Amino acid sequence: MLEQSCNCPITGLGTALVTPFHADGSVDYPALQRLLDKQITGGVDYIVVLGTTGEAVTLSTTEREQVRRFICDYVAHHPSPLTGKPLPLVLGVGGNCTAAVLNDITMMREELMASYAAILSVCPYYNKPSQEGLFQHFSSIAEVSPIPVILYNVPGRTGVNLLPETVARLHECFPDTIIAIKEASGNLEQIKHLISLSPIHVISGDDGIAAEVIQAGGSGLISVASNAWPEDFRKIVHEADTTLQADYAERIKLLFKEGNPSGIKTVLNQMGLIENVLRLPLVPNSAKVQEEIRMVMASR
Repeated sequence: MLEQSCNCPITGLGTALVTPFHADGSVDYPALQRLLDKQITGGVDYIVVLGTTGEAVTLSTTEREQVRRFICDYVAHHPSPLTGKPLPLVLGVGGNCTAAVLNDITMMREELMASYAAILSVCPYYNKPSQEGLFQHFSSIAEVSPIPVILYNVPGRTGVNLLPETVARLHECFPDTIIAIKEASGNLEQIKHLISLSPIHVISGDDGIAAEVIQAGGSGLISVASNAWPEDFRKIVHEADTTLQADYAERIKLLFKEGNPSGIKTVLNQMGLIENVLRLPLVPNSAKVQEEIRMVMASR
């Protein structure tokens, strides 16, 4: 069972929310409202806004501001039926230029303090910094952030692996700010080593191993799949239910067969919630994978 933590505002199931688009590529706010309703009624514990799954890097500055404001306002007026309170929000704020990330945080300081429980900041991509470079990058973020910081390690996207020793060092230096890490290395042994090495909260970034991470002492899951199946993934997370997780193994594999968020957008489109539109350089799943997803969903 997942042990809820009183000193970490972000535990349990968080959904990395997609950004729905109309056929012309504009943000589809009625669809975004439907997705938010599904997360709220489905019992998720928090929502990640404008992360990788939200295609944040393809949105303009104005669009990101509008999406942030829409989600903040909607969630504030639609409390969770489980707690009677608005869901906590985590905002994706990252990049591969430290100065630009610091500027973004500074410019949004009042908004962050008023509306968000934490920021989620990905390892700098493409530059491939050393462990010392990563330490200094995240230290700089911790020094200016007015709210807690969740590190985000996803080597498959960034080309660099934030090692457990560096994570432990960051948490030791900034225990009140760097509170957690979304670990999406896919390396369960590395994740277990980090859990044994540091008291930082370790959040699974992989739907397929969330239960194992929680059983090892992890603090939950930031999920792609819960966009579509929040109730079941809440059960997987809160009960560390490996049997239910195994039932979703084929669907999880298909979600990422041609990249994220292509897979989850196919699912949500087949559920009638959104149009199947992504922004370049991302494109919808091939017809073959869309049919594979349709067949798997029809069999459940």
